[in-house]
Amino acid sequence: MCGRYASTKAPADLADEFHAVDATQETSQRPDYNVAPTKDITVVVERHPRDESGEPDRDTTERSLRTVRWGLVPFWAKDPSAGARMVNARSETITEKPAFRRAAASRRCLFPMDGWYEWQRHDAVPKSQGGTGKPTKQPYFTHYADGATMAMAGIWEFWRPQGDELTEKYPDGLVTACVLTTEAVGPLAQVHDRMPLLLRPDDWSDWLDPDRGTGDEGVTRLLVPPSPALVATLDIRPVSPQVNNVRNNAPELLDRLPDDQVTEPIQLDLLS
Repeated sequence: MCGRYASTKAPADLADEFHAVDATQETSQRPDYNVAPTKDITVVVERHPRDESGEPDRDTTERSLRTVRWGLVPFWAKDPSAGARMVNARSETITEKPAFRRAAASRRCLFPMDGWYEWQRHDAVPKSQGGTGKPTKQPYFTHYADGATMAMAGIWEFWRPQGDELTEKYPDGLVTACVLTTEAVGPLAQVHDRMPLLLRPDDWSDWLDPDRGTGDEGVTRLLVPPSPALVATLDIRPVSPQVNNVRNNAPELLDRLPDDQVTEPIQLDLLS
């Protein structure tokens, strides 16, 4: 996980909420109820602006919304196909893994979203007992109960092509990103043992600061599972298996699935 989420707010609205400049140039961007890996997505970054010669102004930072591809391509990769396998990274090991440690040091970002999908796996029920004989997966959608925008911690990287063929296909290079995950807490662990690393608004500045390295206390304090207080603000609801197909993309994907259609529902009363 996390391999699917919903992001329905317009970039201009997200820019206001995250106190950022909208640099996505996606004025007609449509709501996406089924964001999947390898799609172009919107993330929040903070960088030192550069002058005409390309030199960064270390005294100034600018927060902006950018369009990137979901699935991090390491700077040393021979081609961008590696990104399809790197849609998320474990927060516990980002400073160790060669694919992530350079990005984690100074290229951290936020993934704005309405909420994320996760699948609870169930063992196969034999046909003799009324089952299908195959394992099943029940999708759940998790979001803030008050409807506030969520921010998943992420990292981003710039990949520069090598060779004429790839340079022709990616003349400006490729900017990609991945979501950080952490250990699931409370009822979330009933669905999956991992969850996105969620950051509250008070933490955004420390996480995005390009001058804070991964050894900085302002960053390391955020690389932990969410507090019980944060988990208590979440709502988890079962949703239709239609979300399994990335071609399905409509508001109905977020609707609560009727109780009589849910397989082995989780104990949502644990949130109280």
